[in-house]
Amino acid sequence: MAKIGKNILENLTTGMYSDSKVAYREYVQNACDQIDKAIDSGIVAPELAEVAIFIDQKKRYISIEDNATGVREKDFVAQLGDIANSDKKIGVDKGFRGIGRLCGLAYCRTLVFTTSYAGEAVASQMSFDAKLMREMLISDKKYTVDEILDAIVTTKTDKEEKDKHYFKVELIDINHENTDLLDTAGVRDYLSFVAPVPYTNKFHYRHDIYGHAKSLGFTIDEYKVTVNGAQLFKEYKTRLYEGTDNARKIYDDVFGVEFKDFYDGKTLIAWAWYGLCRFEKAIPKALNPMYGFRLRQGNIQIGDNTAVASLFKEDRGNSYFIGEIFTVDKNLIPNSQRNYFNETPARIKLEEQLRVFFYDELHRLYHVANETKNHYRKLEAYNDAVAKLQEKHAKGFVDKKEQSRMEATVEDARKKKDAAKKKLEKTVGTLSASGSLTPEQRVQKEIQYKFEKKNISSDTQKAEKKETEIVEQKEEKKSKYFTDNLSKLDKSKRKLVGQIMGIVSQIAPENIAEEIQAAIEKEFRHNHS
Repeated sequence: MAKIGKNILENLTTGMYSDSKVAYREYVQNACDQIDKAIDSGIVAPELAEVAIFIDQKKRYISIEDNATGVREKDFVAQLGDIANSDKKIGVDKGFRGIGRLCGLAYCRTLVFTTSYAGEAVASQMSFDAKLMREMLISDKKYTVDEILDAIVTTKTDKEEKDKHYFKVELIDINHENTDLLDTAGVRDYLSFVAPVPYTNKFHYRHDIYGHAKSLGFTIDEYKVTVNGAQLFKEYKTRLYEGTDNARKIYDDVFGVEFKDFYDGKTLIAWAWYGLCRFEKAIPKALNPMYGFRLRQGNIQIGDNTAVASLFKEDRGNSYFIGEIFTVDKNLIPNSQRNYFNETPARIKLEEQLRVFFYDELHRLYHVANETKNHYRKLEAYNDAVAKLQEKHAKGFVDKKEQSRMEATVEDARKKKDAAKKKLEKTVGTLSASGSLTPEQRVQKEIQYKFEKKNISSDTQKAEKKETEIVEQKEEKKSKYFTDNLSKLDKSKRKLVGQIMGIVSQIAPENIAEEIQAAIEKEFRHNHS
């Protein structure tokens, strides 16, 4: 009879995951499956069901405990001792392969499962010597899986209160190379998006998301998960930040959400929500952990926030959005690492629809936003150019060359302003205050609000009037020059100063040239004759 070698055990434990925090996801996932069964059977009320995670950094100890069904004493050894032999159903349960419970063996000295079933006055316990397992895996001896399990597994029972029902996982003496498992804040951040937990109350659009799910007949599975007593929530926010941890500032706001449903014929295969903002730039990752589309099944994250990034038209596309894609099709099967789906016809259909959505709608959305902002910025550039020209008319130009340059700048800005105004009139100008708007129109309206709040249109009208006045002044030969203020100098000296200042204005930055001009004017106006 064929033997199963030790390498299979290595693949299912130390070689399974690149991120040790995945262990939390696996145990939470298993706990949530049992909570579903406990609620269905009336063992626990939904509002009382809980997955409690406890982390003791000093003792290098972790426990994950649920108050679900527990495991019957008669089923305990077979259910927990068997590998890859689960009675869970694909497409129904969140976990189904029967291998996730082993992941803790890679990260601690001892792994312990303790459980009690409601109505049974006994607690069953199974301990794994994880350190010994890893030693046996790297030894030269060709152990079988059965030989390793026989060596590392011990079981025992103890008395328990009859009404107790729970399942508890303990990771004892966490490996030093896996200290990140003891980082309480890091674990909270990780699970807040990975685990099937509710949206934070701070996220105003959660009710819209729940409402859309209800309209589809879809239930978003949510569970109470705590870390050291503090409940976890999906930490979506309506503000987007830039800068650093110590000096961050708001640069954009999520002002609403939109939805997209994906069908295969008349059958719903997935649906998504995504946030709308002004799309000022790709969302800075460090200060906005919610960035990117997240792929979810059973409300548990598949992969990370880049799982579908490759389906965008541009590499940066995913970084402009926050959102979630909830899969519905039961034929979408997560792979063993749960970082994506197995290659099946269902996955291909989903990818095809996501790619069209990302290419045709979302790609255009943030590009239209950028175009709209650029139109308004051309108005601002024109306003600034006219203001500078007017200021020079009051103070005096360095020379005619500077005057010509500034007039040419205004003329160029005017042409771009005129073109931008026409385009804005065709788009933003037609937006009504009420009625149904497309996502593009909603974004354009928000951009319009931002710029009109700064009185961009009225400022442009004023600038146009100022430019007309400046042209009239020039026609009347009322242009003023810098050297006109240096009347105490004779004509030849004023000419020399003007020439020098002309050179300075050509090679020096504008602000420096202005400082030099002011200093020269002050010097020669007050101290020389």
